[in-house]
Amino acid sequence: MKIYSVNDPEFREYGRVINNVDFTELVEAMKKTPLPEGVVYEPSVAELEALPVYEALSTTTYGEMPIQIGYCNGHNSKLNALEYHRDSEINVAATDAILMLGLMKDVQPDFTYDTANVKAFLVPAGTAVEVFATTLHYAPCGVDGNGFQVTIVLPKGTNYPLKNARPRAVGTTTDNEDCLITATNKWLIGHAEGGLDEGSFLGLVGKNLDLND
Repeated sequence: MKIYSVNDPEFREYGRVINNVDFTELVEAMKKTPLPEGVVYEPSVAELEALPVYEALSTTTYGEMPIQIGYCNGHNSKLNALEYHRDSEINVAATDAILMLGLMKDVQPDFTYDTANVKAFLVPAGTAVEVFATTLHYAPCGVDGNGFQVTIVLPKGTNYPLKNARPRAVGTTTDNEDCLITATNKWLIGHAEGGLDEGSFLGLVGKNLDLND
């Protein structure tokens, strides 16, 4: 699979590199967070949100919206699923990491998506990127089998448990986007080989991409 860089022109459809915020302290703090063999996601971490970068991101990058700062760390090489939010997500790489990304415009009316459309982008350690709301994404991947540590910044409340019952997915196509909602502000399209919870919408068509192939 070809790996682009977030500094390449190909990334412009998917997001942008953030250059007007100092992430030095955040990257150093992230190096102290756990690095498990699997993948762990924490939506909000008090120690990260206590850093000065919180105010800079809330005020400047998110236009004075309330935000949360957490992380996604671990070891991963597979696509497994793609998700989207109604807003941008900020990723700050404390280690080299690879993002597998798609575009909302390629999601079909029945909410299926062909994984052949996915592109992979290297986020060098110390780099911060805005992943646009129109970009499909999921857990980062490590480089050459190494682990990854990536800060995840989102509007406050995102990715927490839902308060209301939603229709569960049945089959691999649907005409109801509500079947994709798995958490607050999170719509998920999974792959049959992705190991997702029962009832997740499995609309990814094609290969479950693996950087090791």
